[in-house]
Parts: sequence; C-alpha cells; structure tokens
Amino acid sequence: MALTGVRVIELAGLAPAPFCGMILADFGAKVIRVDRTKTLTNLDTLARGKLSVAINLKTSEGISLLKNLCVQSDVVLEPYRKGVMEKLGLGPHELLKQNPRLIYARLTGYGQSGCFASAAGHDINYVAMSGLLSRLGRSGDKPYAPLNLLADFAGGGLTCALGIVLALFERTKSGKGQIIDASMVEGAAYTGSFVWKSHSIGLWERDRGQNMLDSGAPFYDTYRTLDGKYIAVGALEPQFYDQLLKGLELEDEELPPQMSVGDWPELRRVFTERFASKTQAEWSRIFDKIDACVTPVLSFDEVSSHPHNQERGSFMKDSEGAECPRPAPVLSRTPAEPSLTSNPGVGEHTVKVLEEYNFTSAEINKLLAAGVIECNPGKAKL
Repeated sequence: MALTGVRVIELAGLAPAPFCGMILADFGAKVIRVDRTKTLTNLDTLARGKLSVAINLKTSEGISLLKNLCVQSDVVLEPYRKGVMEKLGLGPHELLKQNPRLIYARLTGYGQSGCFASAAGHDINYVAMSGLLSRLGRSGDKPYAPLNLLADFAGGGLTCALGIVLALFERTKSGKGQIIDASMVEGAAYTGSFVWKSHSIGLWERDRGQNMLDSGAPFYDTYRTLDGKYIAVGALEPQFYDQLLKGLELEDEELPPQMSVGDWPELRRVFTERFASKTQAEWSRIFDKIDACVTPVLSFDEVSSHPHNQERGSFMKDSEGAECPRPAPVLSRTPAEPSLTSNPGVGEHTVKVLEEYNFTSAEINKLLAAGVIECNPGKAKL
C-alpha cells in the first residue's frame, strides 16, 4: 500500500485524530495508538488496523518510554490542547532534536497560537468560528451544524492526514521532518473556500437559506415522497432542469421561469405536491432513466444495496458483519487494504509493539512489573 513502512504514534483522543490515524492505517501505515493505563476501553470507533500500547504517563519511566517510541517513528499524531506535550517534555522541538526526520502533527480546534489556542471546544464551536455555520440553515431559521462532519472530520482529521502525507513527501527531498499545526477552525474554513471565493459570482448574495445551494432554490433541495422517504434534487443547469420537469410531467410554459427568485416559493409548492404523489422507488425508476440530477436519499440501511454502490463495492463489512464505507479515493496500483478485524483493546499489543521497537523481554517484563505499561490481550468490541 502507499504508506507501507511508515510508523505512526497516535496519542489517544476523540474523533478527529482517530479518523486521521485510520486514514493512514487504511493506506498502509503502521499506526500505534498510545492509551493510558488503568483504562478498560477506549471509545475510538475509528481504530481499525491500529495497534494499542498502554503506557502510564504519570511516571517518568512512562514518559521516557513514549519518547523512545516517538523518536523511532516517522509521525507523531497529537490531539491535546496547547502545552500539554511540552509539560511532559515531549514537545515537537524536543523530539525533533533527537529525530530530525520526525513529522509532528498537532491537531487541535484553534491551533497552536492565538488567544483561543488553549480554549476548549467542539465541532460546532470550530465551524462557528470558521464563518461557515452562519451560512448553514433554512431561511428564517437559526444556523445548524451538519452533524460533526465539517470541523472534526473534513477540516480536522482529513486535512491533518493531507498535511502528514505532504510532509512525508517533502521529506523524501529534504530528509527533514517538520511540525504540522492543524487547526480545525482553519481546516473547516479552507474546506469552505468555494463559499468564500464564489461571493463575486452571486451565489451567496442573499441571506442564509435563500441562495442557490443552501435550500433557497426549489430545484436544489429535498422532497418528501408518498411513502415518507425523500428525493434529492440538484437540477441547477437548464438542461437538467428541463429533464426534471420532464420526469415530473410538468410543462415549462405553465411554470414561472427557473431563475425568477421571487417565484421560487410557488415552484417549491408545485414540486412538493408532485413529489408527494409517488413513492421514492417510483420516482427512482423514473429518474434513473433520465439525466436530471435527481437521486433517492438513501438511509444507512439502504446505501450498500443500491446498484451503483454495489457495483463499485463502495461499502464493506468487518469481521463482525458491521457495514462501513470503503476507504477513498481508490488508487489503481496501491489501493487501501483496510483491516476487517475488531478495534484493538487498550494495551492489546503492548508487548508486540515494544518487541518491534527492539525492547528485550527482560526490559518489557520490568516495565510490566513496575506498572509503567499494561498488556491486555482481550479485545474491546465497540
């Protein structure tokens, strides 16, 4: 796989960092999650393909051990608030002195500088600070956060993974590592670059929920069907809009012009009534035959059985039969080969990993006896 041979130390965290680590593991990196001792389970549901080492970081021996692992690795993935690692003597400048090739990725909400750098927050706060939250929501309604996707995963984990791969590539030329400051506020904002850059072409000149792509346009929205399901409509361009009307058996001459913003409420009323007259399956059979940018809104239970997703193998099952998306994108020569085994239990691979990092059996047994490390061979099923 593309990242085979890359060793990553992922300090246990929630959501963004585990997602970043899973991406790296899916594409071949050996990702070692460092858990705290005396913890029965880790709530990391994005742990496939990772190994777990349990270290007591409240001891000087544990800190020394973690430093040893970090300086022998290619990447350190750190999700703590600013200053935590420095207090442990494990900050990036300290580790880079010992391993100049190390890539030290710091994934936080607000970044490593600025007056909010040490503040707590969650996805909704970071999206709010990015400016994007102000644009999300129906007309006349309050802003809403689209799950915790924009900051935690798109602006956080995925952007951080990109930074790591970029740094690994640059290292092939310079031989040097570097520090990655991945801010979820900035990552989310960067993900929304199109929103920022398309003001000049009139896409966002009206208030929230009244524009072309934010549920303002009746031809870019979702509609409830006769059976209580939904259809997604994205018929922006005239040729697709014409096909939408064809599928709905509506005559263009009897309707207001597509781009007459003042008539959008009337168009929405007509589309709402028409979509409510048939089931989702009936509309799918109609629109599967024409190019109108109309698709069913699939539930998690339905998505893998859709013919298109089936043909591409877009979803997969793990060893316990649980379904999840296949890693993306698909590489033609070195595709991802994600692990299908259960998520690792806390400390499940402590001994195995230390042996790979050249610790002797005597050294490992001494650390175990002193409570510096734990080895729990049982798996935690999440």
